[in-house]
Amino acid sequence: MIGTLIHTHDVPMADRFAYWCELVGRTRSPHDVSSVHATDFRAELRQMDMGPLNVWPTSFRPSRFRRSSRHVRRSDPETYHLTLLLEGGLGLDHADRNTVHGPGDLHVVDSSRPYDLRSADDGRSQAVSGVGADFPKALLPVPPHRMRALLGRPLSCREGTGALLSDFLVGLGRRAETLRPSDASRLGTVALDLVSALFAQELETEDALSPETRQHALVEGIRVFIRQNLHDPELAPPMIAAAHHISLSYLHRIFQQHRHGETVAACIRRQRLEGARRDLARPALHGTPIHAVAVRWGLPRASDFTRAFRAAYGLSPREYRLQALSAPAEEPEPAPAR
Repeated sequence: MIGTLIHTHDVPMADRFAYWCELVGRTRSPHDVSSVHATDFRAELRQMDMGPLNVWPTSFRPSRFRRSSRHVRRSDPETYHLTLLLEGGLGLDHADRNTVHGPGDLHVVDSSRPYDLRSADDGRSQAVSGVGADFPKALLPVPPHRMRALLGRPLSCREGTGALLSDFLVGLGRRAETLRPSDASRLGTVALDLVSALFAQELETEDALSPETRQHALVEGIRVFIRQNLHDPELAPPMIAAAHHISLSYLHRIFQQHRHGETVAACIRRQRLEGARRDLARPALHGTPIHAVAVRWGLPRASDFTRAFRAAYGLSPREYRLQALSAPAEEPEPAPAR
């Protein structure tokens, strides 16, 4: 598991807002926090130390966060703070910009400048949720004078590199319970590379990115492309290379380098079999023919599916379904790779 999940409901109601203010003060540069819901406050936060950056998925009742010039003079950690908004709305005054942000928007603020961030409608009790990330300015390949053009601006995370970054940050929070502490630094590096790629793309300064940063962003894009196209039986390395405008040999080289030696074909096969296995264990799909489940995951040849499934899980698809539906608490461990 990575990080610690903290709920205000573990604290007496009278102390919740003060506790929240103290907690947020430890995750961000000094600022003031206020809320019209202070007497009945509810929030949660997961603190995740990811090596080069700190990530914290959070949800809270409408609040206001103000960092003044006095705060900046008193303490400046020289960091950027990034927020991916998932639910609710936020208004932001920062770097001479007054902007409004909605779900799917990302924004970044500079700890060296004042800001005023507030829920779009303080009177409503609907929670605001999102993912925050803090990282030192020195780790970003984009120079500070260029970054000023991005400060406070809503950056869409609905497509392209922004969508890759959004999926990755949200995935970190969702999978925190299953991730190992030893994964933290590596995953943090990937997250920072995606942030760098997004900012460089927005500023048209991609040349400033290191080859390794570009590769991390490319591999993450390939990973998402594979996940989104598992249903297509034509999904294979040549198709993936063509979709990303790279050579087949380069695809194989960078994929194995960044995926701990796993080949592209092995990755596709593993994810297809995992998807089929999950569906076979779902009671709601017990009446769906096994062949239809396999086709859904891009495995139209019944004999090939049965052989690959048995090699991975030690049982035929039919045997696995019977066992899983009769004793769902136990799952067979994958057999050693052959």
